[in-house]
Amino acid sequence: MNSKSEQLLIRFITENKENMYRLAFSYVKNAENALDIVQDSIHKALTSLESIKSEGSIRAWCFRIVVNTSLDFLRKQKRIQLVDDTTLELRGPIVEDAYHDVDLEKALEELPYAFRTVVVLRYFEDLKLEEIAEVLNENISTVKTRLYQALRKLRIQMSSEILEEVK
Repeated sequence: MNSKSEQLLIRFITENKENMYRLAFSYVKNAENALDIVQDSIHKALTSLESIKSEGSIRAWCFRIVVNTSLDFLRKQKRIQLVDDTTLELRGPIVEDAYHDVDLEKALEELPYAFRTVVVLRYFEDLKLEEIAEVLNENISTVKTRLYQALRKLRIQMSSEILEEVK
């Protein structure tokens, strides 16, 4: 491994570990699983550092690893059979995650993964559209379309929830 590339990667990870965690959490909605995903992503990044094309694309490359690792985790979880609420309550106390904006969080959860990912990367991770396209390995026009559609769906969802609260 190139020592300079390794140092750049370690510095990026150190400076952006919270962003990587937030991105993973936006997929799995569980603190422990998000931490596992970040740890797996860092391990994958360190072991495949030689595959990075340029040192300038470390940010997009790392976020792509987090997204792919999160999606892999979710695919594996689909194979696991869920238990009902009564069984869960018997197993132990339930600790709810606290969100500052519950309506927005709920509306984001209802978006398809492709739309949610674009919104999270753009507005929560502050990536440019070109960087998002690189992270998702998509055409920039596809990213723009998904972002526009996601924002439109969020706007409709949020306004309908407000109307329901007024009634």
